[in-house]
Amino acid sequence: MTLGKYTAHIAVVASAIALTGAVWGASVLTGPEPGDAGRVPAATDHPSARPAPVRPAPKIPESIAHASEAGGRAVNITIDDGPDPRWTPDVLRVLRKNDVKAVFCMIGPQARRHPDLVKRIVADGHRLCDHTTDHDTAMDGKSVEYQRRQIMAAKKMIEDAAGGAKVEYYRAPGGAFTPDSRRIAAAAGMRPLGWNVDTKDFHRPGVAAIVATVREELPNGPTILFHDGGGDRGQTVSALEELLPWLAAQGHPTGFPVRTCP
Repeated sequence: MTLGKYTAHIAVVASAIALTGAVWGASVLTGPEPGDAGRVPAATDHPSARPAPVRPAPKIPESIAHASEAGGRAVNITIDDGPDPRWTPDVLRVLRKNDVKAVFCMIGPQARRHPDLVKRIVADGHRLCDHTTDHDTAMDGKSVEYQRRQIMAAKKMIEDAAGGAKVEYYRAPGGAFTPDSRRIAAAAGMRPLGWNVDTKDFHRPGVAAIVATVREELPNGPTILFHDGGGDRGQTVSALEELLPWLAAQGHPTGFPVRTCP
């Protein structure tokens, strides 16, 4: 090999070495390419950064609820047959004054007629209950499809009026529950809701009689039934004004009925 050729060969080798060094340096600065065995894990690859698994919603039992979520000596105030533009605002006023939350068991068409009241009930922190579309106390003798329509149509009317709040309970008119109606309600996310104390305020027996019924029957259990619809509910409002402070003084806080099993 002549000196000129040898010099040219040395230059080529030097260029190759320089190019290899440049490529290696660039890889050090920029890091490995995606897919390289030595890839540095991204922050989202860390287990703590991954989305938590979605837990299924608790199954709603088909059994009729009476107990209070708060347990102990807590009672549940439930208000049926509204909302009513004359009486529901008075009931809400008394509840607010006494810092009491209640469950409002609504007739579907009533909720549809008075969405402003439904939204006020939700805004005050109360819960919603499906009391069917027609308050048919004989629906336990009707077809399963009839029961389904009564329950599901009312649920939609109430939730539409509420602007997004969910109906969490179902109460059969007059307590006319059936295994089918309880199954339909529970499958739709609504716990069947009973009562332990029927104040009979619907029949307007007088304020003193309503108050006496609650005091006498409270040992039966924690869920008390009142009404804000279906007629003149002035006696109910007056009875609540007397009973709510009395319940607090007797060591009975108010809560919501249970929805799931312990």
